[in-house]
Amino acid sequence: MKIRNRLTILSSLTFGIVFIAASFIIYFTFYRSSEKMIYNDLKKNCLLAGIYYLEEDELSQTQHIRAKVQFEESMQSSIARIYGADNSIRYGFEEDDRNINKEKLDYVRKYKTIQFRSQNYFYTGIFYTDNQGDFVVFVKTPNTEFLALTNELLYIMIIVLLVGLLSIYILSRVMSAIAYRPITDIVNQVNDIEASSLDRKIVFLNSKDELQELVNTFNNLLQRLSDTFIIQKNFINYVSHEFKTPMAAISGNLEVFAQKKRTQEEYNDVTEKVLGNVYQMEDILNTIMLLSGLKSSAEERKEYRVDELIWDISDAIHETDSLNAKLQIHTEVTDEKLLFAKGNGTQIKIALYNIIENAVKYSNGTAVKIELNNDDNRLEVVIRDFGKGISETDLKYIHQTFYRGKNVANVKGSGIGLSLATIIFKQNDVAFNITSKEQEGTTVTLLFPRL
Repeated sequence: MKIRNRLTILSSLTFGIVFIAASFIIYFTFYRSSEKMIYNDLKKNCLLAGIYYLEEDELSQTQHIRAKVQFEESMQSSIARIYGADNSIRYGFEEDDRNINKEKLDYVRKYKTIQFRSQNYFYTGIFYTDNQGDFVVFVKTPNTEFLALTNELLYIMIIVLLVGLLSIYILSRVMSAIAYRPITDIVNQVNDIEASSLDRKIVFLNSKDELQELVNTFNNLLQRLSDTFIIQKNFINYVSHEFKTPMAAISGNLEVFAQKKRTQEEYNDVTEKVLGNVYQMEDILNTIMLLSGLKSSAEERKEYRVDELIWDISDAIHETDSLNAKLQIHTEVTDEKLLFAKGNGTQIKIALYNIIENAVKYSNGTAVKIELNNDDNRLEVVIRDFGKGISETDLKYIHQTFYRGKNVANVKGSGIGLSLATIIFKQNDVAFNITSKEQEGTTVTLLFPRL
């Protein structure tokens, strides 16, 4: 069953149940209060009947006439009977009533009052003491008016219930259509997404509600899928791009080592360096496979020290760089705890290496400044070069794979490193911002999450 139909049925049922319960309470309350009013009126009429029939000898003529007028006005549809001690009718309507028997009369004499109803009448009886003796006064009135009122109320409630259910059903259909419209729009947008357009986001112009949270979650999922798809699609390019540094180190060490005969200590030293580069290549391969989803990992995020990664990168660049890199590293952080972050240290090292290498590559031989600052108890890393810079047009597309600025065509590069770094920083919750101005340089700001 569709959500729209389910909402309509549930709202209609809810209204029906609530209305029936409320109608029952109203009807029952009206029924009881009406009965109570009738019995109270009958009790007053019993007293009037007693005064009219039994107090004539004790009242003045004027008082008795007044009592007679009140009695006749209130007894228009009622019948009064006054019974003596022998249970015979002494005053009032003389025809016997089979609903008033000896048991009822004795009950009144014992308990002083009684009230009950038959199929067609309401009855009230009271015990009345007079100078002529003890009497039982009974007054009855037909229940036709009472039944007419209660039945009319019942009919009105049934009609209102039916009209209300129909109205609620129609309104629920309309409201559910309005409420479901954003979901329909989202479904249509999702159906339009293909493998080649995973970077598209679901557009939902609504306030901060649960549906907006769902859209945001789905957009985040699409972004992760898009990043994974890009990495898988460019897996070979990423691997070859990241392997060039350790492979250059290996070839450099072996070339130097092969120039002349070496001692056993030198042999062990170069072997250790080459093995270190091989292990580095293995870590890079595993990292890119994890990023691409080609390999799964159940490992939790671990702590790593950011400044140590930067110093390792500095050493690696100086070993392999042919541009005579000038790196100036300044640490303004006094709290050592801020230098630690949690995530995948190997991934972060790859991303930082690409950022710093790009800064060196496009610095035109000037120094690259790396600053570690405390930004509201979060570690901020600022990497600044004073080289070619990036134009505003190129800056919009600089995160795309294989994209290179138009002013760096003469500089060797592939346009891969920055796109990979962007994905890594995003997956490790590192805020990444890049600003640049042509011929003035580029500044990359990284804000690491708190532990």
